[in-house]
Amino acid sequence: MSLLPLSFSLSSFAISPPVTVHQVIRTLDPRVPFAIKRRLVEPLLNRTFAIPLAEGEFDALEGRRISLTIADLGVTLSLTLESQRLLLCREKGEATIRGGWREFLCLATRREDPDSLFFQRRLIIEGDTELGLTLKNLLDGCEEGLAQGRFGELLLGLERLARRE
Repeated sequence: MSLLPLSFSLSSFAISPPVTVHQVIRTLDPRVPFAIKRRLVEPLLNRTFAIPLAEGEFDALEGRRISLTIADLGVTLSLTLESQRLLLCREKGEATIRGGWREFLCLATRREDPDSLFFQRRLIIEGDTELGLTLKNLLDGCEEGLAQGRFGELLLGLERLARRE
């Protein structure tokens, strides 16, 4: 009498490849309700840019919409400025800055010169290029970069993750 099951298949023991961060984000992003994205993204952006917003440096974006598309993650965030607050909006931007997540990470952490990222076409401005350049120049003008506080810790963690991939 045999203790093994009658039918035995090695395919049931196949090892699936590890799930990547890209796959997780691509799967989760479309399922996260817009209201939750707003509650996560808006406070983060408004704290990060509190000083430039208060000083009116972003006023050129008032009532305008700009999209940031992280192509390799399938994520697009559209932003507008109202009453000196950055808000997530559902409408497509008049301008879009498109690139991979590593390029946006380089931009945010100032690991590479923003102009180089654009000249090398690693980040691309589409649509209203004047509006896109305005945002790029505003981000470039933030002397301390975006890697400050909790947002900075998140960015630095992502940078470590990028080095491992």
